[in-house]
Amino acid sequence: MDIADLRVFEAVARLGGMNRAAAELNTVQSNVTARIRLLEEELKTPLFRRHSRGAALTAAGQRLLPYAARVAHLLDDARRAVEDDGSPKGPLVIGSLETTAALRLSPILTAYVGACPEVDLTLITGTTAELIEKVLAHQMEGAFVCGPVDHRDLEEEPVFREELVVVTAPAVRRPEELARKGDLKIVVLRAGCSYRQRLENILVKHGIVGLRRLEFGTIDSIMGCVAAGLGVTLLPKSVASRAWRDGRVAIHELPAADARVDTVFIRRRDAFASSALAAFLDCARPASAHADAAE
Repeated sequence: MDIADLRVFEAVARLGGMNRAAAELNTVQSNVTARIRLLEEELKTPLFRRHSRGAALTAAGQRLLPYAARVAHLLDDARRAVEDDGSPKGPLVIGSLETTAALRLSPILTAYVGACPEVDLTLITGTTAELIEKVLAHQMEGAFVCGPVDHRDLEEEPVFREELVVVTAPAVRRPEELARKGDLKIVVLRAGCSYRQRLENILVKHGIVGLRRLEFGTIDSIMGCVAAGLGVTLLPKSVASRAWRDGRVAIHELPAADARVDTVFIRRRDAFASSALAAFLDCARPASAHADAAE
């Protein structure tokens, strides 16, 4: 069993077929099939079940896959380390909560793009759960998520501290009034949103249970729904302040234990940290210090 065999095995497992793996590896299907057959003979066990739509892992193949994937990522990191001469360049994929992207990242991105013109930066927004999964899967170098994360494979660095508020329609003067609404709905991002469980816990403290949910994909749609009186939400105060000043919503401050939340930057402990990522964090840290001082 050698590295080349494991790379072929990982590609077939990930893509679900010999043809698709051959296309990715720039080879022919017969070569992929032969390598898999030799690997199975060496290990004396089938690794795939062939079927009309491709190939599926056997139990033995499933046990081998994490090791093969680890080798594939290690080889990719080794190549990137050799190519990285200390000058920020090439692709950099970063993830962010939508609220963080809207509230915090504009000056950071402006400074970074100006300082590192040879970097091809991609910013992907998502929920905390989605972003953690993508970082763990090596699909992005790092991400801004709601902390703490406390995962053994991830490093996390506090970057911003947010003050959360309950956001309601303007007619609601106190959160306690929500208990009188028999059909109260919480308006949240899709499953995996870090503020979702926190909001439910806060409302339970006010005796509000049996909540129904309305899920939306953007902050703007959530604010519009809340302004129309269709439900309540929990957001950073800075995100809701403009709509509050315009009279479209009411905001309700919370005790510090419920209101304070850290946004942290996460990345894999075992992954290569590119010069492009290091330069990005150099831009983010001063911005975060300034934001915290302003608050």
